[in-house]
Amino acid sequence: MGDLRLSAGWRAVIGGVLAGLAPSLGGPLLMLPALTLLWSFAERTRWCAAWGLLAVLVSHAWMLSLHPLTWMGVPALLSLPVAITLWLSCGSCAAALLAVWSLVLQQGRRWFPRLAPWWRAGVLALIWAWAELVLSGSPLFWIGVGGSTLPWDLPLAGLSRWFGSGGLVVVQLMWAWWICGLVERRAINRRPANRRGLWIGFASLLLAHGLGALLLAKAPPVTGALSMAVWQPAVPTREKLDPEQQRQLPQALLAALQGAEGKQVDALVAPEGVLPSRWRMPQGAANVPLISGGFRWVRGEQRSALLFFSPGAEHPVPLLDKHRLVPIGEWMPPLPSGVNAGLSAVGGLHPGAASRLFTVFDSPAAGAICYEIADGSSLALAASEGADWLLSIANLDPYPLQLQQQFLALAQLRAIEAGRDLLSVANTGPTALISADGHVERLLPPMQAGLAKVTVQRRQAISFYSWLVSKSR
Repeated sequence: MGDLRLSAGWRAVIGGVLAGLAPSLGGPLLMLPALTLLWSFAERTRWCAAWGLLAVLVSHAWMLSLHPLTWMGVPALLSLPVAITLWLSCGSCAAALLAVWSLVLQQGRRWFPRLAPWWRAGVLALIWAWAELVLSGSPLFWIGVGGSTLPWDLPLAGLSRWFGSGGLVVVQLMWAWWICGLVERRAINRRPANRRGLWIGFASLLLAHGLGALLLAKAPPVTGALSMAVWQPAVPTREKLDPEQQRQLPQALLAALQGAEGKQVDALVAPEGVLPSRWRMPQGAANVPLISGGFRWVRGEQRSALLFFSPGAEHPVPLLDKHRLVPIGEWMPPLPSGVNAGLSAVGGLHPGAASRLFTVFDSPAAGAICYEIADGSSLALAASEGADWLLSIANLDPYPLQLQQQFLALAQLRAIEAGRDLLSVANTGPTALISADGHVERLLPPMQAGLAKVTVQRRQAISFYSWLVSKSR
């Protein structure tokens, strides 16, 4: 790539910041310029690393809201350093990945000098997409190029029904490579860009958006419906361990069940982590089934789970266990005895099975607990196995609205990929219904407690992406 007027350092800074802002503020309108700047110095490893570092530090700035961590047993003096260290660790991971990506580009030029430039760009885009898919199933909550498409560019996101978020990564990287080539050609040759290249690029933009809009317009047909009540407790996480709050929360849940009973619904859905281990439903509490996040013990191992209480039942039936656990907050690596005391707010959890498929009311569904929403392939696989709607429960407190916006955009993408309605129920939000065509109906305002009623459509036809995922397993 040739030189642009700005130095590589400034391009790395501006591009990284734009990429970090894209997931919540501008989508492709910011991501494409950010990726274009990245391509302009793609062979300069240190500036690629700087771009990746800044992109994640900006997009994941909500991690600083972990402070103060005193409620988890972390000493006050260590709280802020711990939060900053976790934040910087995620940014450093991105920097390392971008450095490796740049080195692959440099080696590719040496290994395949006669390969057409657009072929090399395509291979690099595929490598990036593969890396994002791997990270989406890792313990990290990763928001990459594919997840930044929504909510700003719904037609483009429609293409994910064919090839998932990985395909969106490839498309945006190739467009950015094309724009970078046009700008550099103009800067070097002082001549207008090649008309053929312009037409090909603009035609691909129009074609991608047209096909995406067409795919969204042809959502899988509705085969049934479920009427649900959703409860958003809006209980601050830092207060959950308070004895008074632990006494009030079950009472608030029983009040929500009674409120749902008057709405004539199939069930009440409550968010992640509402029910403590071994909690029993009081006799005669309500005649409404309850689907709630909570904790359970399996052979001496505590798990975060999706639980189901049928009317009159004291004990729940487990529907799903959380498979991806938050490092430090939920899962602790093997450490000497006593070292990890107090670091995990829930006392240390163990993962459940990888499958996200469960059945309730003779209706197969797929569930994601908290940041499992980042893994589209697992939900698409469950859809191919029969899930006809999606459920996401979460607790995003104490994080700010920035994370809720990113979470909701990922939920939109999951609904489009699988061609299924997705019901999101969270402690402080987002509590919303996302239809199979990606449209969002907010059920309750963020950060406020409330109860709402919603109808979830059931669908059975499998999207091409779900079929593709099932064949790759």
